[in-house]
Amino acid sequence: MPKTCILIANGHRARFLEQDQSGATLVELADFIYPAASTLTQASAARASGKQGQGHGSAEHGGTPFEPQTSGVEKAYSRFARQLADYLNRAVDKQHCDRVALIATGPMLGALRPRLSPRAQEKLVRSVDSDFTHYQGRDLQQRVQEALGPGD
Repeated sequence: MPKTCILIANGHRARFLEQDQSGATLVELADFIYPAASTLTQASAARASGKQGQGHGSAEHGGTPFEPQTSGVEKAYSRFARQLADYLNRAVDKQHCDRVALIATGPMLGALRPRLSPRAQEKLVRSVDSDFTHYQGRDLQQRVQEALGPGD
């Protein structure tokens, strides 16, 4: 019976699920929490308060005001996306998945898709821009079924 591997993710947490063809069972196989999530929250708060980057391009900082700034959030999405894609690619290579679905926030989808192996991309049946990481049990089951649609 074909199995669909479903990766549910945002920038801080991800869950790797397996669903059989009937959609009646949804089994969580792995749970990932990005260790820098609390650091990202603190960095976002500092940016919002304007405390981050003071002195950039002045005597307090040796750089110039024209240095490109790479967001810590962008770097975190990239590292976490790499970890998740590697896990998913290995599952596809080991033939644990007949089909793949991604349900993730927009930035995470954007970071995940290019990191999928060609085999995983061939098996990708659906990408959904949504955050289901905090749902459990029947609520999660229902939302996944609605997101993937009938027959998926």
